[in-house]
Amino acid sequence: MDRPDPQHRRAVLLLSFAAFASAASARLCDPMLPSLVQVFRVGPEQAAQVVSSFSVAYGLLQVFFGPLGDRIGKYRLIALTTLACTVGSLGAVLAQSMGWLIVARLLTGASAAGIIPLSMAWIGDTISYEHRQATLARFLAGQIVGVIGGQFIGGVFTDTLGFRWAFGFMAATYLVVGLWVLYESHANERTHHVRHTAAGPAGVLSQARVVLGVSWARVILATVFVEGLVVFGTLAFVPSYLHGRFGLSLTLAGALMAAFGIGGFSYTLFARQFVSSLGEVGLAKLGGVLIGTAWFMLAAGPAWGWALPACYLVGLGYYMLHNTLQTNATQMAPQVRGTAVSLFASAFFLGQSLGVVLASFLLARSGPTLLFTLAGLALPVIGLVFSRALRRHPVR
Repeated sequence: MDRPDPQHRRAVLLLSFAAFASAASARLCDPMLPSLVQVFRVGPEQAAQVVSSFSVAYGLLQVFFGPLGDRIGKYRLIALTTLACTVGSLGAVLAQSMGWLIVARLLTGASAAGIIPLSMAWIGDTISYEHRQATLARFLAGQIVGVIGGQFIGGVFTDTLGFRWAFGFMAATYLVVGLWVLYESHANERTHHVRHTAAGPAGVLSQARVVLGVSWARVILATVFVEGLVVFGTLAFVPSYLHGRFGLSLTLAGALMAAFGIGGFSYTLFARQFVSSLGEVGLAKLGGVLIGTAWFMLAAGPAWGWALPACYLVGLGYYMLHNTLQTNATQMAPQVRGTAVSLFASAFFLGQSLGVVLASFLLARSGPTLLFTLAGLALPVIGLVFSRALRRHPVR
């Protein structure tokens, strides 16, 4: 399909709702970490495992869902995995120990692994490359709201009714959205005839080898791994930092992260203009610079108000860089697009997981200033290196 028609736009909107739930789950525990330390009487590093466990499971399961989506249909599988997330979320509601909470987060992350990457692959299957970045930007709106909403939901429930209610809210969200996407999947399978490929265990490995055999794919996967490590390894601790340094409530600290979403929406609203004026090379370079500037602002800011423009710049810069990476990921191995995009998401979330572990280690020993400073130095370099790679290897 060259351009999205009304039914396709509705289908993308529903995928955006599913992406909201997935992204909200990923960020749900960020503001509740101080409360989890007190409730379960564990150290900050162990509490941080509720964040990293989700990311590890999410990343590892990509190699399963990508080929399965290529085989049985991506849209239908998105609906089923969204419904499956209800189970892990209910497990978190009932968890009586940190160990069980970590297991519940593992289950949720494993199920959510099939949502965002398969949605991107489905969009890649049904929309031509020249219209793909704008369509992906609209889809990303749900993910952006999820990143904001997850931190806000986690903070407000933790401050009021308790952290378990946050997981209960997510369970209900997954159930409603999953049923809605499942209903829509029947119409989509009839309208958008996407070829499915059979892939047994040997086929999964062969499809992964096809992707990894492409040098450009290896560049994209390495870049998104480092991006996830530096951006979200640092972002996970911003609410805790604001709570600890400036005495903000967890609700307010989580609410300040809305500025991240506003920055992201600034990108999605003007994605066509950004792409036409800056091109992919300019987007990658400017995105890295904006994120780096934001981390320096957080490191040096003398008052909590500095977090507002800093988080805005993180959101704007991140979606400039990441949407460019995503768009290229949908085209790096078109013949096995589900597998390719799933490997992309796997690298991204494994990078996030390692980033959370390294950031918690650094925070415990050196404090937040060094963490933000190192992240501020790294992001412009990441953007510059990838922009140069794009200049040498434009994707059409």
